[in-house]
Amino acid sequence: MILRRITEHVKAQNWTAVALDFVIVVVGVFIGIQVANWNERQAEKRLGVYYAERLGEDVRGELEKNRTITDYYAAVLDSVRRADVLLAAPDADPKELVLEAYRATEVTYIAPVRATWDQIVSSGHLGLLPEDAAGSGLSAYYEFDVALDVYDYGLESEYRKTVRKIIPISVQAAIRDGCSDIRDDAQVITGFVRDCRLDVDDATLFETAEILKNNPAVRDSLRYQYSDVISANLNLSGNVVVLQRALEALTSEESE
Repeated sequence: MILRRITEHVKAQNWTAVALDFVIVVVGVFIGIQVANWNERQAEKRLGVYYAERLGEDVRGELEKNRTITDYYAAVLDSVRRADVLLAAPDADPKELVLEAYRATEVTYIAPVRATWDQIVSSGHLGLLPEDAAGSGLSAYYEFDVALDVYDYGLESEYRKTVRKIIPISVQAAIRDGCSDIRDDAQVITGFVRDCRLDVDDATLFETAEILKNNPAVRDSLRYQYSDVISANLNLSGNVVVLQRALEALTSEESE
C-alpha cells in the first residue's frame, strides 16, 4: 500500500509527500528492528534465567555430594592417623588396629550430574549465565573430575594393595558386613558405620594384627597413603568452595 502511494506521489511530482512516505518507511523499519531485537533480548534473558535455575539445582546437588565425599575422606584420613599410632603401639587392641588399617584403604566416588552444563556449553549459551557463575571455576569443575581422579588414584594405592593382601578374606567380609560403609537408598556411600560390629574370633584378629605390625611395607606405604589422602581431602575441599561460589552467583539474581 505504501509503495502504491509513493508511486502515485512520484507521478504527481509531489516530492514533499514522497519524502514523508520515505520517512514513514524508514521509521517503520527502524521500529520493527528495535522491537525484534528487544524480543530477542527478552527471549535470551528468559533462557538465561531458565538455565540458571536448572544449573543451580544441579550445583546444589553437586555441593552436597562433594561435602559428603570430603567428609568421607576426612574419616579415611583419621583412620590413617589412628592406624599409624596403633601399628607403633605394642599393646594396641587387635580389633581396632585391623579395623583402622582397613578403613585407611577406603575410597569412594559419586559421579557428577552434568546434563544441564553440557547442554549450555554445546549450545553456546554460557554467556547467558550470570557473569560470576561462568567465572566461578565451574568450567574447571566440569572439565576435570577431581573426585574420580582421587578415586582412581586411591584404587591403585600401594598401601591399599598391601593391607588387603594381608587381611584374610573372612575378616574383610566381616568388616564390610558390620564395620564399613553407610549407604543411602541409592547405594551411595555417605560415611562409616559408627556402631561397629566385627564378628571375627580374637585369635584371627590377633594374628592379622601381628602380621600388619611386623610387615615393614605396611608402615612405609601408610606414610605415603597419608600424603595421598590429605591431598585428596584438600582438592575435594576446593571443589566445595568452587560450587559454593557458583551457587551464590546462580542464585543472586533470584533475590534481586
